[in-house]
Amino acid sequence: MSKLGRGLDALIPGSSDISTEPSASNEININLIDVNPHQPRTEFDEVKIAELAASIKKHGILQPLVVTSNGDHYELIAGERRLRAAKKAGLSKVPVIVRDVEENEKLEMAIIENVQRANLNPIEEALSYRKLAEEFSYSQEQIAETVGKSRSLIANKLRLLTLPTDMKRALKEETITEGHAKALLAVENEVKRELLFQEILSGGLNVREAEKKAVQIKKGKQTAVKTDKDAILTGLAAELNEYLGTKVAIKPKSKGGKIEISYFSTEELDRIYHKIKGSK
Repeated sequence: MSKLGRGLDALIPGSSDISTEPSASNEININLIDVNPHQPRTEFDEVKIAELAASIKKHGILQPLVVTSNGDHYELIAGERRLRAAKKAGLSKVPVIVRDVEENEKLEMAIIENVQRANLNPIEEALSYRKLAEEFSYSQEQIAETVGKSRSLIANKLRLLTLPTDMKRALKEETITEGHAKALLAVENEVKRELLFQEILSGGLNVREAEKKAVQIKKGKQTAVKTDKDAILTGLAAELNEYLGTKVAIKPKSKGGKIEISYFSTEELDRIYHKIKGSK
């Protein structure tokens, strides 16, 4: 078990660990750096990358990237945002700290950098912990020690991965919060959970309201989300979701209502358009 649980102090220049490394600081060709295959972060905000690139053009890279040797190349361990921004800024070389690490430590260090800087969404964070558990046989206690968090928090994060795909996607895209997700997890019945999820989306329930609804459902009380009409609409929304391959919400009103179809790129909009057009 590594000692990386001490956090970012084990990564940034100037720490006691790094100062003892034989190659504490170098500048290398940016094209020789390959991304970390264990990078837990899957999405990067291009606007923020552009802002960081502008800062790098003006001030340079203030904190070196952390890499490990990989043949005649280097493999990135921590600092992918800086690497992307440096490329956008047109840099040919970047400052690095070269570390000799094991495969599991590559994932540990990437998680530490992202988690402690709040760079990961809850699903990315949970997937990172699951990877430590499944690929490197870490217990929840070991994961907690590694990232400097409690075991109960690790357990709660991992529970998020048991949610249905549409709920995990909503959490990842910040349509719902982690508090909403925990309320949903409290509802064991899948149909009732989906009904509550749709009410959160259409009714704009805050976390406290969602928790209250979850308690009512667990106690068996009849609530607005449990009507036959809502169950039918939820079923229809689920069918449309599966057919179109994207999130669909049906929002009834006193007379009529509306159907909301979500898309997340122009390519996906084009695909949905042709799917609907082709169904006529």
